[in-house]
Amino acid sequence: MESLFDRPQQGERAVLVHIDFSSKSSREDPDEFEMLADSAGAECTSILRGSRQQPDARFFIGSGKAEELAQRVEEDEADLVIFNHILSPSQERNLEHQLKCRVLDRTGLILDIFAQRARTFEGKLQVELAQLEHLSTRLIRGWTHLERQKGGIGLRGPGETQLETDRRLLRARIKAIHKRLDKVRKQRDQGRRSRKKAEVPTVSLVGYTNAGKSTLFNHLTTSEVYVADQLFATLDPTLRRLDVEDVGAVIMADTVGFIRDLPHKLVEAFRATLEESKEADLLLHVVDACAEERAENIFHVNEVLREIKADSVPVLMVYNKIDLMGDVKPRIDFDDQGVPRAVWMSAKTGAGTDLFFEALAARVGRKLVDGKVCLTPAMGQLRALFHQLGVVNEESYDEAGNTVLDIRLPEKEFQQALKKTNLTALQIGFE
Repeated sequence: MESLFDRPQQGERAVLVHIDFSSKSSREDPDEFEMLADSAGAECTSILRGSRQQPDARFFIGSGKAEELAQRVEEDEADLVIFNHILSPSQERNLEHQLKCRVLDRTGLILDIFAQRARTFEGKLQVELAQLEHLSTRLIRGWTHLERQKGGIGLRGPGETQLETDRRLLRARIKAIHKRLDKVRKQRDQGRRSRKKAEVPTVSLVGYTNAGKSTLFNHLTTSEVYVADQLFATLDPTLRRLDVEDVGAVIMADTVGFIRDLPHKLVEAFRATLEESKEADLLLHVVDACAEERAENIFHVNEVLREIKADSVPVLMVYNKIDLMGDVKPRIDFDDQGVPRAVWMSAKTGAGTDLFFEALAARVGRKLVDGKVCLTPAMGQLRALFHQLGVVNEESYDEAGNTVLDIRLPEKEFQQALKKTNLTALQIGFE
């Protein structure tokens, strides 16, 4: 018998099912659905479309449509039927009985893609946790022959059915994964505390899946994160150091892409990863500027940010892929206070990169000390320290023989230099 833990192999022939409902909140994007199926490796033979006021309790699509779907499966010799909707365990079971093939809903499809993309130990654990929690509600499927108690020589025991045994094993495995992920979470927290202590700003890339986050990440940090024109190409978080003028070191995090109706189990399982966004000093919300559903995608990303309680983190919008928009030029949009709120650029061609860094520096830049200081000959140690830090723009002397330095450096470093030499800002003529 096929294991319930086996995932569909790539290249399976699949019939896709998309139903339009009258309620706008229940509508899914059929084009995005095809991209999801393609990203999972399914070979789409056909798409069954329809419209309903509300889902059917037994088959989701109604008995007539279910018969039409069964005929389509037989004609296409399909191995799998994928729904662009979330099915209940009973609907999934009824459909499999009617269609004589496996049925996968939107949540199961996204889980499968995540399982294929996970590369790190943590990522694999998070995917397994989400899969097991999804599976626990559907464990009855395919196991009805094991509902009776075990019997026979060597099998007579405490009266536990095979189904109860499987549920117990599932619970034990879920508990073990939670313990391991808690350990990972503590390690991440420790890393974040160290960065905060060193006052290194953290910026996190967020955005709808396939918006170009990894391309931007690679372009800015000269990394080699996997990039592909498919949904959820990036799953495991990556951190890199970025040097920004007038700011210094900045930690940039590339995170998993968001999608409408991202399964709640996935949001919960990837909490440790998504906390990189929650704890960031600034979110870089990357948007596919040429996408027709741009406004909807922004809305769905904001919904997920609210769900992980990251909606209070400052945001800089990054409108990417302007190279596909014809006459759109790189630019910065400012708010009423003159603070950058959006950058228009192309991560692929590099157009607008200088403007991006300008906007980033303005948003995460620490308070700078920029001006002239007057040092007496007795303050030679401070002069040497400023030169050692590389913050002297110009050096001259006044009529009294004092050294006049034009300096520019973060206020924290300025105060540390004064403390080392036991001087005050007033003593060196800086107010």
